[in-house]
Amino acid sequence: MSIPSSSGGTVRSERRGATTVLTLSYPQRRNALSLPLREALEDGLQQAMGDPECRLAVLTGEGSHFCSGGDISSFEGVTPASGRGRMQRVHRVVRHIVRGEKPVIAAVEGHAAGAGMCIAADCDIVVAASDAKFSCTFNRIGLFPDLGGVWSIPQRMGLGRAKLLMMTGRVIDGPAAQAQGLVEEVCAPGQALATALKIAEEVAQVSPLSNGLLKAALARAPMPLEDLLAVETDAQSALYASEDFDEGRRAFLEKRKPVFKGR
Repeated sequence: MSIPSSSGGTVRSERRGATTVLTLSYPQRRNALSLPLREALEDGLQQAMGDPECRLAVLTGEGSHFCSGGDISSFEGVTPASGRGRMQRVHRVVRHIVRGEKPVIAAVEGHAAGAGMCIAADCDIVVAASDAKFSCTFNRIGLFPDLGGVWSIPQRMGLGRAKLLMMTGRVIDGPAAQAQGLVEEVCAPGQALATALKIAEEVAQVSPLSNGLLKAALARAPMPLEDLLAVETDAQSALYASEDFDEGRRAFLEKRKPVFKGR
């Protein structure tokens, strides 16, 4: 199905087992994040996060590119007031990806530029084709990195590497992005989605409650040790009472594969 939008692209949503695949579809502009596309992506993520049959989401782009960043043609006439409003709206997308209880995997082919790179970095796991191109070039048009990139990119790459990449506007490929911590898995060109789906199958086999609490804790990092230990105590105590823990314990003792239900 496609998440409705007016013009300027849409987002296709497709279930693959326990995985929801969300495809940015605005190929005539390399899947640039137009305003309608942003709204459609927010709707798609919200539906995936609220779907009890969905364990995780994979975010990808139609055709040969992931996302070329913001749709520059939509910036004509933008004012400080309207710009603030558009940022507050698109931040709902960032919160769904980072704070949503279900993991999100980015499957990157071609360019992940500007906001496209930031939204990929926000995801829990990034898979990239070896010839993918990552760049954070907001300063080339006089803007500030958005979509949470100033938070997520340094966490992945380290502060120094993030500064170098963002301040120079350099372009790096898949292997370089992996070596610098931006990408977890590199694959052959054209295989990013297939590789991401294989990882998704692995993620879907384990307890979604465990992953949800782990993701929530990591989204708050870094935190002082005592705060982390308090989070750990609360999470573990809650999981002790879950059906998933009972199933996991029994399956381990019975030497069989557990069947988790997310409760």
